[in-house]
Amino acid sequence: MSKTQELSSFIWTVCDDVLRGLFKPHEYGDVILPFVVLRRLDCVLEPHKDTVIQLFEQFKDKVDDPSPIILNAIGTRFYNTSRYDLQGLRSDAANIRMNLTYYLDGYDTTVREVLEYFQLARPIERLQRANRLYQLIEKFSTIDLHPNVVNNREMGIIYEELLRRFSEMSNETSGDHYTPRDIVRLLVSLLFNGEEERLQGMGIVRSMFDPCAGTGGILTLAKEWVMEHINPDAEFILYGQELNPQTYSICRSDFLLLGENPSNIRGPSSSLSDDRFGGKRFDYQMTNPPFGVSWKSEKDFIQNESESAHGRFNAGTPRVSDGSLLFLQHMISKLNPEGGRIGIVFNGSPLFTGDAGSGESEIRKWIIESDWLECIVALPDQLFFNTGISTYIWIVTNRKSPQRQGMVQLIDASGFFTQMRKSVGDKRKEITEGHIRDITKLYSEFKESEHSKIFPNQFFGYTKMPIEQPLRDEDGNIQVDRSGHPKPNKKLRDYERIPLLEDTEEYFSREVEPHLPDSWMGTENARIGYEINFTKYFYKYKPLRSIREIISDLQKMEEESDGLFNQLMN
Repeated sequence: MSKTQELSSFIWTVCDDVLRGLFKPHEYGDVILPFVVLRRLDCVLEPHKDTVIQLFEQFKDKVDDPSPIILNAIGTRFYNTSRYDLQGLRSDAANIRMNLTYYLDGYDTTVREVLEYFQLARPIERLQRANRLYQLIEKFSTIDLHPNVVNNREMGIIYEELLRRFSEMSNETSGDHYTPRDIVRLLVSLLFNGEEERLQGMGIVRSMFDPCAGTGGILTLAKEWVMEHINPDAEFILYGQELNPQTYSICRSDFLLLGENPSNIRGPSSSLSDDRFGGKRFDYQMTNPPFGVSWKSEKDFIQNESESAHGRFNAGTPRVSDGSLLFLQHMISKLNPEGGRIGIVFNGSPLFTGDAGSGESEIRKWIIESDWLECIVALPDQLFFNTGISTYIWIVTNRKSPQRQGMVQLIDASGFFTQMRKSVGDKRKEITEGHIRDITKLYSEFKESEHSKIFPNQFFGYTKMPIEQPLRDEDGNIQVDRSGHPKPNKKLRDYERIPLLEDTEEYFSREVEPHLPDSWMGTENARIGYEINFTKYFYKYKPLRSIREIISDLQKMEEESDGLFNQLMN
């Protein structure tokens, strides 16, 4: 059993031994997650305990704020002046509730702000009344979660497993999911492919942003990947915003432990209606926004901003039931004007939902006609823990290479996976490192192949053209207006989608007029639309089976069913 499996198993044992019967299963996370964070902080501060207390006592009455002195001495971004930690609390069982308060209050302002959003007071009180607080602290004090023992990647897997199971217990929708590491590695590999020249050399400083940061896994893994594969000396400043109070607190605490700036993680609030990075621009942006989640609660704010000439959403707003494309618009507004790149994970809806003139179509039109859409990669289904739907990675940039300008690359990577020996929730498939290399190679080569198609931007556009037929009287005569033009019969009005790459007159003459010789194009209500029909572009014809094969199979099935019937009768 791996280290992460052992720790996850231990934590679930704590749930069974301590929380069962006292908390409902969907409440377990309210207790477990903050104590995981506290124990991880404890493990880092343990060697410095005596030094911190000594310095605090020495300088608390001499300077207004002894924090800089303490932090400089111990080399961390946080400290605790209490004489207690989780292990120390075990020495006085009779006063554990009071001493726990002293311990929590002993943390510096930065950590207390992190812990505030866990809202620990109520679960702690319930544990105390049931005489289980000591038992919980005793169990957590026995595990070592120091970053040198459990690195950030391993801790991320543990958080991922815990959050997945807590969300299942809460019966949350498929939109409330967490991004598996194999998807993150592919996302990062695609986003930074071709960026080697811009990231080489000493003194390179770049920014990364995730507007749906979760526990921060995408940001930290992206930084690790670049330093491992491109430039270990590059400096990346990480930024993020998160809505969920628990994951927000986890993200900030991990930033503290990793030496990142926790104030760069902001929230807990929605990036759409409460942008905490107004006016800020970033070099790289990555996110996995919730799938198919309503933005009804933010509707007034978003609609108002969409009406502003310089608002983030003035290209259009999607239907209220799915805000996915709002996140992409938000990220586009934060592209570094000198060149920025976005990697975002979507379900299929943003590709084709909405007819010409709809909010979704207008957003696609804006992005494609601005020449920002560089590539879309179709992923296998059953990659996520809480949903088995098919997903797609979009790469968007305002700095396309010359060969990619005016073009969009589509990659069908739906068959690039390995079946997992044991499924984890709805996740039954994984993308291996070999698959990531193969997909990234398809992307970087930028060539037509079985799995890669390249189209000009206009290929995805069409004109939704009304086709009118004449109004006739009872005798079948065509009715005309004062100018002698045929009157349209609105009941017979139909529409044709004419590709932008085709001449409308030629299309009408070829596809419509032979079948409706009296019809004409009603240009007054024509609209431009954009959609990306992935399945159509990669469709492979499969010949129909012969009648002889079908009859043979039916005969075999009949023989098998007769045999089964005879066995049952005997």
